[in-house]
Amino acid sequence: MSGAPHPTEVASPCVQWCELDAETGWCRGCLRTIDEIAAWGGLDDAQKREIWQRLSARRLAMGAAS
Repeated sequence: MSGAPHPTEVASPCVQWCELDAETGWCRGCLRTIDEIAAWGGLDDAQKREIWQRLSARRLAMGAAS
């Protein structure tokens, strides 16, 4: 059995670079908070998509801050 997500399953944003930024509280790899990371496995697809939307906003915020 493959480790790939089922076609309808929302993929994890994890990129295997797990290090929390002390200033933002976001993982430097995926930009999730520790609470979002811990909850991920128990979330439904709608909740996972909400996190993906937050991650997009965080990426934009990071770009604006640099």
